[in-house]
Formats: sequence, structure tokens, C-alpha cells
Amino acid sequence: MIKLSILEIVEDTTVDGPGFRTTVYCAGCPNRCPGCHNPQSWDINNGTEVDIEDIIKKILDDPFADVTFSGGDPMFQPVGFAALAKGIKQRSNKNIWCYTGWLFEELLKNPQQKELLDYIDVLVDGRYIDSLKDETPRFRGSSNQRIIDVQASLQQGKTVIMNI
Repeated sequence: MIKLSILEIVEDTTVDGPGFRTTVYCAGCPNRCPGCHNPQSWDINNGTEVDIEDIIKKILDDPFADVTFSGGDPMFQPVGFAALAKGIKQRSNKNIWCYTGWLFEELLKNPQQKELLDYIDVLVDGRYIDSLKDETPRFRGSSNQRIIDVQASLQQGKTVIMNI
């Protein structure tokens, strides 16, 4: 039984990627970005331990919503989120977005984080930088953050940026 430290699960949100989404907000983030909109997520102990099968059931109960992993930083709990993403992909064709403070290129070097990338469709990477706060680009907090087509990037061996 694999558990994740979760702050909350929000259904039918439209701010964490295109369309309706079920967003899993995790606890735990070592980046502690100044100006973070969710500083209560930094401490993994602020979350509640939830079995990934319960999360999968909740996600699959909504046949119309895609999925977003946010936080905190899901890459801080890569083994559990990889199992969650794999379970979702095995049972549905849902699109999965993931937000992280790490850069895509850094994640490729960590085997556990790389395994999570194998099941992610879109990655929003890079730390939030308050001085680069910009409300213009969609689905990002600061202009340094990139929206990456993960599967195309893995196939092509280079970072493929999406224009959204």
C-alpha cells in the first residue's frame, strides 16, 4: 500500500491546466520559493497520508476531468506519484500535468523522478521567482517557468516547449 502526503484534492478546477481537471495538491517542497502562493505546502507533515488507490478512485470517478499534480512539489514524493500516475494511465486515457520547482533536465538525472516523468504528459517546471511574476502566460506563476511536452521531449532527447 503506497501512500502520499496530500493537502487536498480539488475537483473540476480550470486553473491548473486546460479544461476541467482534478488537482492533487501534495505536501512537501524543499524549494521554499519566496512569494510562493502555497507556503503551507512546504512541510510534508502538513499533509494527510492518503492511499494512492483512494486517489485513483476519486480521479476515475469523474470521467470528464483530466489530472494535475501540484503542491508542494510532487517530485518531492516521486515514488508515490509515479505509482499514482501509472495507475491512472493503466485505467484511463486522462492527460496528466505536473508542476515542479525542479528543471526538466535535472529530473532526468534522478531515476525516481525520471520514472514519474514517464507517465506525465505536460510538465510545468522551474522555481517560482517573485520578481518574474507574470499573470499573462497561462498556467504559470512566473515567466521563467516552462510548459514542456514531456513525452515528445523523452522521445526526441531534447526539451520540447509547448506554446499554450
